[in-house]
Amino acid sequence: MNTRKAVFPLLLVLTIISLSFQGCATIFHGSTDTVNFTSEPSGASIYVDGISLGKTPFQTNLKSNKNYNIEFRLDGYNNRNVVLNNSVSGGYIVLDVLFGIFPVVIDAATGNWYSLDMDQVHATLEKK
Repeated sequence: MNTRKAVFPLLLVLTIISLSFQGCATIFHGSTDTVNFTSEPSGASIYVDGISLGKTPFQTNLKSNKNYNIEFRLDGYNNRNVVLNNSVSGGYIVLDVLFGIFPVVIDAATGNWYSLDMDQVHATLEKK
């Protein structure tokens, strides 16, 4: 008997079983989205939910299962507020349902099937 032929079906079955105990969004997306912040003029301070993160241009990872209040501040300019929302990705839900109850529970519990609505947040600031 050829050992390689016997091992392949076993590996295939184990792979399918292990994937069915994870959510599709957990496998393919994860729990964060990368967001780029830019402003005109550049150099504006970025506050996310009241916490200073840096100055534009700036890039960071934010949790996908939350909404965020973004504020751009620059001396001599009016502050600019932007709301960064999230939404459920229907494709992940469909894939989860196809693979059974465990992926649905995992992605729902972790919030990994959410995505932020924007990956680029830009603010044009007006002089005071």
